[in-house]
Amino acid sequence: MSAVMALRAKFKDVFQERYGVKLGFMSFFVRAAVEALRAVPQVNAEYRDPHIVYRDYCDIGIAVGGGKGLVVPVIRNAELLSFAQIEQTIGDFARRAADNKLRLEELQGGTFTISNGGVYGSMMSTPIINPPQSGILGLHAIQDRPMAVNGQVLIRPMMYLALTYDHRLVDGREAVTFLKRIKETIEDPTRLMLEV
Repeated sequence: MSAVMALRAKFKDVFQERYGVKLGFMSFFVRAAVEALRAVPQVNAEYRDPHIVYRDYCDIGIAVGGGKGLVVPVIRNAELLSFAQIEQTIGDFARRAADNKLRLEELQGGTFTISNGGVYGSMMSTPIINPPQSGILGLHAIQDRPMAVNGQVLIRPMMYLALTYDHRLVDGREAVTFLKRIKETIEDPTRLMLEV
């Protein structure tokens, strides 16, 4: 998480001043998920017996704490949104969820979900898929951990990720490819600007 944390720290003040919202981690993960879903479209697909429906858009559900527990409103066409638009949408969802003012249609129709148990201190868990989606990404708490870097042991902020997926559509190779794409994008967030 070092690179994302440094980028966030560098631009957080100007970002908030310009867009009226804090630059959080979730926009990085939403954008990373969009790139990974493009690379591994099976994770963004749906099984409709006996067919598989592939989507060319990313409607990403984001688990947020509501007045009566967690809810999962959907960011529509996340692939078309900027970091600021993603953060503004999440902020709006969080405010309205706390007041129980989300509309039913905002909680339906997602193609993929991201759940951040890390905000509650979760170190590792496996989230449950929201059918008919074929995948859900679980984010966990960021903690300093020892890492081997160029032959030296250094302390780095680390986060565990978990992907739960429907094995009828996604096999192990595709799941690992998806997670690896998320990892590479978060470890080098400039990839989000270059789409590589």
